[in-house]
Amino acid sequence: MGRSVALLGPRQCGKTTLARQLAGGSQSTYFDLENPIDRARLSEPMTALESLRGLIVIDEVQRHPDLFPILRVLLDRKPVRARFLILGSAAPELLRQSSETLAGRLAIVEMGGFTLEEFESPELHRLWLRGGFPRSFLARSEAASTAWREDFIRTFLERDLAQLGVRVPSGTMRRFWTMTAHYSGDIWNSSEIGRSLGEAHTTVKRHLDALSGALVVRVLEPWYVNVGKRLVKSPKVYIRDSGLLHTLLGIGERRQLEGHPVVGGSWEGFVIEQLLAHLPKANAYYWRTQAGAELDLLLFLKGRRIGIEIKRADAPTMTPSMVSALKDLELHRLMVVYPGAARYTLHSKVEVMSLAQCVAELG
Repeated sequence: MGRSVALLGPRQCGKTTLARQLAGGSQSTYFDLENPIDRARLSEPMTALESLRGLIVIDEVQRHPDLFPILRVLLDRKPVRARFLILGSAAPELLRQSSETLAGRLAIVEMGGFTLEEFESPELHRLWLRGGFPRSFLARSEAASTAWREDFIRTFLERDLAQLGVRVPSGTMRRFWTMTAHYSGDIWNSSEIGRSLGEAHTTVKRHLDALSGALVVRVLEPWYVNVGKRLVKSPKVYIRDSGLLHTLLGIGERRQLEGHPVVGGSWEGFVIEQLLAHLPKANAYYWRTQAGAELDLLLFLKGRRIGIEIKRADAPTMTPSMVSALKDLELHRLMVVYPGAARYTLHSKVEVMSLAQCVAELG
């Protein structure tokens, strides 16, 4: 670990558990800013921190943003006397303060829940249905998993957003989040959402920014260059955790999911999150023309353009959209991800494969 690392992600995704494991085997000091005693210990932060050695962990740092200037001073000491591991929710304000105050001193690592790579045995459908939050995935039953996610959503809306500086009634944000769930995998239209909710498109944009900043919604930007075609220039949105998506839509069992209109968007979002968790530094976009040709995910990796097309079909075949994407985007490779296990070739640059195979290939 470097001198200073910020581990950012939604609550309950496992940040604290990981931090305690890292801190357990070395000289370390732990501050949990949700604990009144630890907050009191840091009431005079320079006095409390300057004499410490080893690893210093500060959890829920968004509760004490005034710490960032102090950390800058401590990190600039020569010789280096301590390392810092900072945990928090990825509020835009937190990111802004840390990037400005600790520029060049702080490595930011984004953390989500479980990924498919972490399991020795195939757990794809369970992970897709329940999502990656540890307590949701490990629950004794589907009902218990759903109940945990309902509690998470309620607490997030009633408490966590307020702590991140979002002053919107929980009922209003619940309606917006649910509406966003129905649009998961679709082109975002703030005006249309605003009309449905009776709110201005600027208000809708602020709501979306809040959920995106808290790492529960992904806004996937379009890739558009001059390729001689009219391109869609609005983003696509996804609920980042598939389990939360299903709970927002009232889906509690796999049978319900398979018959739900959002099943395609859910699978698409699940695959995208699994791939981007594996490729945190990748530049990722989607691509769509006004004529209807599209590519679900465009990755720029080490100077290469990799296309990802995500299908729910049992045996995907070559489509006109794939032909257009190969030509117009000058793809080096196009990978078609589907729920099956067989791997086969459609074209010299196009292969159909499972999600696990795709993750391994991109690794």
